[in-house]
Amino acid sequence: MAFHATVPNTVGRLGSLLEAFLPWLGLAVPVLLVPALLRGSATALVFLLLPAAVWANLFGGSLLPGDRGAHDITALQHNVSDENTAPARTAEALIRAAPELIALEELTPSALPLYETALAPDYPYHSVEGTVGLWSKSPLADVRLVDIKPRGIEEGWSRGLRAGARTPWGDIAVYVAHLPSVRVRLSGFDSGWRDESAGLLGAAIAAEKLDKVILLGDFNSTLDDRGLAPVTSQMNPQARNFAFSWPAVFPVSRIDHIMTRSATVTDIRTLPATGSDHLPIAAGIRLAS
Repeated sequence: MAFHATVPNTVGRLGSLLEAFLPWLGLAVPVLLVPALLRGSATALVFLLLPAAVWANLFGGSLLPGDRGAHDITALQHNVSDENTAPARTAEALIRAAPELIALEELTPSALPLYETALAPDYPYHSVEGTVGLWSKSPLADVRLVDIKPRGIEEGWSRGLRAGARTPWGDIAVYVAHLPSVRVRLSGFDSGWRDESAGLLGAAIAAEKLDKVILLGDFNSTLDDRGLAPVTSQMNPQARNFAFSWPAVFPVSRIDHIMTRSATVTDIRTLPATGSDHLPIAAGIRLAS
């Protein structure tokens, strides 16, 4: 846990695989505690304090409640699933959270009109590129595709957009992205396309002229994964809340993220399940300097 960055990625991207499930390494402590108690070993109990302290240092803050009152807007991120059989009800559930921004991924041609109809009364401004979309209470301008398609993926694959939101705090660049999926194979952690896509997204954010940036999306890994470094290295430190979003039936990881530049995420939380295999996440964001 303490030296995960030293695990190499040269063979099977084992470092990224480890980092994708890093908080769960703490389970070794209670597992080892049982034989230590059965043996009555004071030495083993003392040595277990070390990994327990490391876990508490890395992730203990995630157990503390966030300050949900100290923010200017709320943003919501949700991979709605291309197999969702109840898009209208999903949209209604998202509206109840009353965010100012909603980012959606895995929008299908058949479901998109249902989301547009349901969200329009509360979110009059929206834009869709490929399978990702952004709905906003503030006017959107300078909307464009962000090309994050890795080499080797067929044409027509479009999962990134950028829009300028005109808010009371000034213009803010809002990005929505859905990075390629990863797989665990016999050869190791297959994240090549995801990492390449993260590099393209990072380059787009680096070239962004607006100071304030909000980034929402399904990144198919946790913020600890070094494969996301081209993106995470440019964003502000994130609120340390677990807010596991996937899979919805038994969440073990947060692969959906809301990140900011020149703004502060005050808290991140999950919302109740919809018809998707992901849980929605919502974040309070402080925009005032």
